[in-house]
Amino acid sequence: MPHRPRIAAFAYHDVTDSPSATGFQRPAAMAYKLPIATFRRHLDAIAEGPCRPDLVTDIDLARGGQHLLLTIDDGGTSALTVAEELSRRGWMGHFFVTTGRLNTPRFLSSGGVRELHAGGHLVGSHSHSHPDIFRDLSEARMREEWRESLDRLAGVLGTSCIAASVPGGDASETVGRTAAEAGVRYLFTSDPTLRPARVDACWVLGRYCPKVQTDVAYIRRLARFEAWGRALLVRQLKDLARRALPTVYRAYVRYATSERTPDGNGGATA
Repeated sequence: MPHRPRIAAFAYHDVTDSPSATGFQRPAAMAYKLPIATFRRHLDAIAEGPCRPDLVTDIDLARGGQHLLLTIDDGGTSALTVAEELSRRGWMGHFFVTTGRLNTPRFLSSGGVRELHAGGHLVGSHSHSHPDIFRDLSEARMREEWRESLDRLAGVLGTSCIAASVPGGDASETVGRTAAEAGVRYLFTSDPTLRPARVDACWVLGRYCPKVQTDVAYIRRLARFEAWGRALLVRQLKDLARRALPTVYRAYVRYATSERTPDGNGGATA
Protein backbone atom coordinates (compact mmCIF):
# COMPACT_ATOMS: atom_id res chain seq x y z
CA MET A 1 0.00 0.00 0.00
CA PRO A 2 1.44 3.44 -0.90
CA HIS A 3 2.48 5.66 1.97
CA ARG A 4 0.08 8.45 2.82
CA PRO A 5 1.40 11.97 2.36
CA ARG A 6 2.52 14.38 5.05
CA ILE A 7 0.10 17.32 5.16
CA ALA A 8 1.12 20.49 7.01
CA ALA A 9 -2.17 22.34 7.42
CA PHE A 10 -2.65 25.67 9.18
CA ALA A 11 -5.97 26.85 10.63
CA TYR A 12 -6.33 30.64 10.67
CA HIS A 13 -9.35 32.61 11.73
CA ASP A 14 -9.92 36.35 11.47
CA VAL A 15 -7.15 38.56 10.08
CA THR A 16 -7.90 42.14 10.99
CA ASP A 17 -6.68 45.31 12.65
CA SER A 18 -10.17 45.81 14.10
CA PRO A 19 -11.14 42.63 15.99
CA SER A 20 -14.60 43.97 16.86
CA ALA A 21 -15.43 44.38 13.16
CA THR A 22 -15.32 40.74 12.08
CA GLY A 23 -16.21 37.27 13.26
CA PHE A 24 -17.18 35.95 16.67
CA GLN A 25 -16.96 38.40 19.56
CA ARG A 26 -16.06 35.80 22.15
CA PRO A 27 -13.13 35.77 24.60
CA ALA A 28 -11.91 32.50 23.07
CA ALA A 29 -11.94 33.98 19.57
CA MET A 30 -9.78 37.01 20.36
CA ALA A 31 -6.56 35.01 20.71
CA TYR A 32 -6.90 33.91 17.07
CA LYS A 33 -7.57 37.33 15.48
CA LEU A 34 -4.25 38.14 13.86
CA PRO A 35 -3.32 41.68 12.82
CA ILE A 36 -2.80 41.97 9.08
CA ALA A 37 0.95 42.67 9.42
CA THR A 38 1.37 39.58 11.61
CA PHE A 39 -0.47 37.41 9.09
CA ARG A 40 1.77 38.68 6.32
CA ARG A 41 4.83 37.70 8.35
CA HIS A 42 3.33 34.23 8.78
CA LEU A 43 2.85 33.95 5.03
CA ASP A 44 6.44 35.10 4.46
CA ALA A 45 7.64 32.35 6.81
CA ILE A 46 5.50 29.75 5.06
CA ALA A 47 6.88 30.87 1.70
CA GLU A 48 10.38 29.97 2.94
CA GLY A 49 9.35 26.33 3.33
CA PRO A 50 9.58 23.60 0.70
CA CYS A 51 5.89 23.64 -0.31
CA ARG A 52 3.48 26.19 -1.68
CA PRO A 53 -0.14 25.93 -0.50
CA ASP A 54 -2.28 23.38 -2.32
CA LEU A 55 -5.99 22.70 -2.33
CA VAL A 56 -6.85 19.40 -0.70
CA THR A 57 -8.96 18.47 -3.71
CA ASP A 58 -5.81 18.55 -5.87
CA ILE A 59 -3.91 16.04 -3.70
CA ASP A 60 -3.95 12.26 -4.01
CA LEU A 61 -4.15 11.41 -0.32
CA ALA A 62 -3.45 7.75 -1.03
CA ARG A 63 0.06 8.54 -2.28
CA GLY A 64 3.19 9.80 -0.56
CA GLY A 65 4.69 13.27 -0.71
CA GLN A 66 4.55 16.52 1.23
CA HIS A 67 1.89 19.20 0.94
CA LEU A 68 0.92 22.39 2.74
CA LEU A 69 -2.63 23.67 3.18
CA LEU A 70 -4.03 26.99 4.43
CA THR A 71 -7.48 27.00 6.00
CA ILE A 72 -9.59 29.81 7.46
CA ASP A 73 -12.40 29.10 9.91
CA ASP A 74 -15.60 30.85 11.07
CA GLY A 75 -16.60 32.88 7.99
CA GLY A 76 -16.02 36.36 9.37
CA THR A 77 -15.92 39.27 6.92
CA SER A 78 -12.12 39.32 7.17
CA ALA A 79 -12.09 36.14 5.08
CA LEU A 80 -12.11 38.47 2.07
CA THR A 81 -8.99 40.20 3.42
CA VAL A 82 -7.31 36.81 3.76
CA ALA A 83 -8.28 35.93 0.20
CA GLU A 84 -6.71 39.16 -1.04
CA GLU A 85 -3.46 38.40 0.79
CA LEU A 86 -3.34 34.89 -0.65
CA SER A 87 -4.20 36.05 -4.15
CA ARG A 88 -1.25 38.45 -4.14
CA ARG A 89 0.97 35.40 -3.87
CA GLY A 90 -0.99 33.27 -6.29
CA TRP A 91 -2.10 30.99 -3.44
CA MET A 92 -5.44 29.33 -2.78
CA GLY A 93 -7.07 28.67 0.59
CA HIS A 94 -9.88 26.72 2.22
CA PHE A 95 -12.61 28.88 3.78
CA PHE A 96 -14.96 27.18 6.26
CA VAL A 97 -18.18 29.06 6.92
CA THR A 98 -20.54 28.96 9.90
CA THR A 99 -23.70 29.09 7.81
CA GLY A 100 -25.99 30.19 10.64
CA ARG A 101 -24.06 33.48 10.62
CA LEU A 102 -24.29 34.12 6.88
CA ASN A 103 -25.64 37.59 6.04
CA THR A 104 -25.37 38.79 9.66
CA PRO A 105 -23.17 41.61 11.01
CA ARG A 106 -19.40 40.83 11.04
CA PHE A 107 -19.86 37.69 8.93
CA LEU A 108 -19.76 36.97 5.22
CA SER A 109 -22.71 37.67 2.98
CA SER A 110 -23.83 35.16 0.40
CA GLY A 111 -22.15 37.38 -2.17
CA GLY A 112 -18.89 37.20 -0.24
CA VAL A 113 -19.04 33.41 -0.22
CA ARG A 114 -19.59 33.39 -3.96
CA GLU A 115 -16.65 35.78 -4.38
CA LEU A 116 -14.35 33.36 -2.55
CA HIS A 117 -15.55 30.47 -4.69
CA ALA A 118 -15.17 32.47 -7.92
CA GLY A 119 -11.59 33.29 -6.91
CA GLY A 120 -10.71 29.60 -6.96
CA HIS A 121 -10.74 29.04 -3.22
CA LEU A 122 -12.43 26.03 -1.67
CA VAL A 123 -15.49 26.92 0.42
CA GLY A 124 -16.76 24.45 2.99
CA SER A 125 -18.75 24.04 6.18
CA HIS A 126 -17.79 25.04 9.71
CA SER A 127 -21.14 23.60 10.87
CA HIS A 128 -24.38 25.57 10.95
CA SER A 129 -24.47 26.96 14.50
CA HIS A 130 -20.87 26.39 15.68
CA PRO A 131 -21.65 24.20 18.74
CA ASP A 132 -19.20 24.83 21.56
CA ILE A 133 -18.11 21.19 22.05
CA PHE A 134 -19.08 19.44 18.83
CA ARG A 135 -18.06 15.93 19.86
CA ASP A 136 -20.49 16.08 22.82
CA LEU A 137 -23.50 16.40 20.51
CA SER A 138 -25.81 13.49 19.82
CA GLU A 139 -25.34 11.75 16.48
CA ALA A 140 -28.67 13.15 15.31
CA ARG A 141 -27.61 16.71 16.12
CA MET A 142 -24.23 16.24 14.42
CA ARG A 143 -25.97 15.06 11.25
CA GLU A 144 -28.34 18.03 11.41
CA GLU A 145 -25.44 20.48 11.78
CA TRP A 146 -23.56 19.07 8.80
CA ARG A 147 -26.53 18.67 6.50
CA GLU A 148 -28.03 22.08 7.22
CA SER A 149 -24.70 23.78 6.63
CA LEU A 150 -23.83 21.84 3.47
CA ASP A 151 -27.30 22.38 2.03
CA ARG A 152 -27.13 26.14 2.65
CA LEU A 153 -23.71 26.44 1.04
CA ALA A 154 -24.86 24.39 -1.93
CA GLY A 155 -27.79 26.75 -2.33
CA VAL A 156 -25.50 29.79 -2.28
CA LEU A 157 -22.85 28.37 -4.60
CA GLY A 158 -24.97 26.23 -6.89
CA THR A 159 -22.67 23.26 -6.34
CA SER A 160 -22.19 20.62 -3.67
CA CYS A 161 -19.70 21.17 -0.84
CA ILE A 162 -17.44 18.29 0.15
CA ALA A 163 -15.13 19.84 2.77
CA ALA A 164 -15.66 20.92 6.36
CA SER A 165 -13.86 21.78 9.57
CA VAL A 166 -14.93 20.89 13.10
CA PRO A 167 -15.89 23.83 15.36
CA GLY A 168 -13.34 23.97 18.17
CA GLY A 169 -11.47 21.18 16.44
CA ASP A 170 -12.74 18.56 18.92
CA ALA A 171 -13.14 15.48 16.77
CA SER A 172 -14.08 11.86 17.37
CA GLU A 173 -14.90 8.77 15.34
CA THR A 174 -18.58 9.78 15.47
CA VAL A 175 -17.84 13.31 14.28
CA GLY A 176 -16.00 11.89 11.27
CA ARG A 177 -18.64 9.28 10.54
CA THR A 178 -21.56 11.73 10.63
CA ALA A 179 -19.65 14.15 8.43
CA ALA A 180 -19.00 11.36 5.93
CA GLU A 181 -22.68 10.42 5.96
CA ALA A 182 -23.56 14.03 5.11
CA GLY A 183 -21.28 14.00 2.09
CA VAL A 184 -18.09 15.50 3.54
CA ARG A 185 -15.02 14.01 1.86
CA TYR A 186 -12.40 16.15 3.62
CA LEU A 187 -12.79 16.96 7.31
CA PHE A 188 -10.30 19.18 9.13
CA THR A 189 -9.74 19.03 12.89
CA SER A 190 -7.45 20.99 15.22
CA ASP A 191 -5.21 18.05 16.06
CA PRO A 192 -1.78 19.02 14.69
CA THR A 193 -1.00 15.79 12.88
CA LEU A 194 0.76 15.41 9.53
CA ARG A 195 -0.79 12.11 8.44
CA PRO A 196 -4.37 12.07 7.13
CA ALA A 197 -6.67 9.33 8.39
CA ARG A 198 -9.72 7.71 6.83
CA VAL A 199 -13.23 7.45 8.28
CA ASP A 200 -15.57 5.73 5.85
CA ALA A 201 -15.48 7.82 2.66
CA CYS A 202 -14.01 10.85 4.45
CA TRP A 203 -10.38 11.90 4.84
CA VAL A 204 -9.65 13.45 8.25
CA LEU A 205 -6.81 15.96 8.32
CA GLY A 206 -5.18 17.65 11.28
CA ARG A 207 -4.16 21.31 11.52
CA TYR A 208 -2.12 23.70 13.63
CA CYS A 209 -4.02 26.81 14.82
CA PRO A 210 -1.78 29.90 15.06
CA LYS A 211 -2.60 32.52 17.69
CA VAL A 212 -1.71 36.19 17.87
CA GLN A 213 1.32 35.42 20.05
CA THR A 214 2.59 32.48 17.97
CA ASP A 215 6.25 33.07 17.14
CA VAL A 216 6.91 33.50 13.43
CA ALA A 217 9.98 31.28 13.84
CA TYR A 218 7.66 28.49 15.00
CA ILE A 219 5.46 28.94 11.92
CA ARG A 220 8.63 28.69 9.82
CA ARG A 221 9.56 25.40 11.48
CA LEU A 222 6.09 23.96 10.99
CA ALA A 223 6.14 24.98 7.33
CA ARG A 224 9.34 22.95 7.05
CA PHE A 225 7.51 19.94 8.53
CA GLU A 226 9.38 20.30 11.84
CA ALA A 227 8.02 20.51 15.43
CA TRP A 228 4.69 18.84 14.65
CA GLY A 229 5.33 16.18 17.28
CA ARG A 230 5.74 18.87 19.91
CA ALA A 231 2.56 20.62 18.78
CA LEU A 232 0.61 17.35 18.95
CA LEU A 233 1.92 16.59 22.45
CA VAL A 234 0.74 19.98 23.70
CA ARG A 235 -2.68 19.39 22.17
CA GLN A 236 -2.93 15.89 23.68
CA LEU A 237 -2.01 17.14 27.15
CA LYS A 238 -4.71 19.79 26.93
CA ASP A 239 -7.21 17.19 25.77
CA LEU A 240 -6.32 14.93 28.70
CA ALA A 241 -6.94 17.81 31.09
CA ARG A 242 -10.30 18.52 29.47
CA ARG A 243 -11.41 14.91 29.79
CA ALA A 244 -10.12 14.61 33.35
CA LEU A 245 -11.94 17.77 34.47
CA PRO A 246 -15.11 17.85 32.36
CA THR A 247 -17.06 20.12 34.70
CA VAL A 248 -14.28 22.68 34.82
CA TYR A 249 -13.81 22.47 31.07
CA ARG A 250 -17.50 23.03 30.34
CA ALA A 251 -17.58 26.00 32.72
CA TYR A 252 -14.60 27.48 30.92
CA VAL A 253 -16.23 26.90 27.52
CA ARG A 254 -19.41 28.64 28.67
CA TYR A 255 -17.38 31.69 29.64
CA ALA A 256 -15.02 31.63 26.67
CA THR A 257 -17.81 31.32 24.09
CA SER A 258 -20.16 33.89 25.60
CA GLU A 259 -20.69 36.42 22.84
CA ARG A 260 -19.76 40.03 23.59
CA THR A 261 -21.16 43.03 21.78
CA PRO A 262 -18.59 45.13 19.89
CA ASP A 263 -18.53 47.80 22.61
CA GLY A 264 -17.35 45.16 25.08
CA ASN A 265 -20.61 44.59 26.94
CA GLY A 266 -21.73 41.08 27.70
CA GLY A 267 -24.70 39.37 26.21
CA ALA A 268 -25.09 36.31 24.10
CA THR A 269 -26.29 36.60 20.55
CA ALA A 270 -28.01 34.06 18.37
